[in-house]
Amino acid sequence: MNGISVEQKENKQESLKDKYMLTVKEAAFYFNIGTKKMRRIAEDNLGNIAVYSGNRFLIIRPKFEDFILNSSEI
Repeated sequence: MNGISVEQKENKQESLKDKYMLTVKEAAFYFNIGTKKMRRIAEDNLGNIAVYSGNRFLIIRPKFEDFILNSSEI
C-alpha cells in the first residue's frame, strides 16, 4: 500500500476546498490532473487563473473551476 488512508485523502481534500489559491501540486491533487499538465495550464493562462509568486505558480481555485466548466477539453 502507499501508506495514505482514505480518511487522510478526504481530510486533505476538505482543507483544499477552503483555500483560495493552490500550489500546482495541490491543484493537481484536488482536480485530479497531472502536475505537468497543471503547470502548462498555469503558464498558458498566467494572469487569468494563475499568478507567479516568487518561484512558484499559484492556481486561483475559483477561477480555475470556472475555466474547467467553460472548457470542452483540458
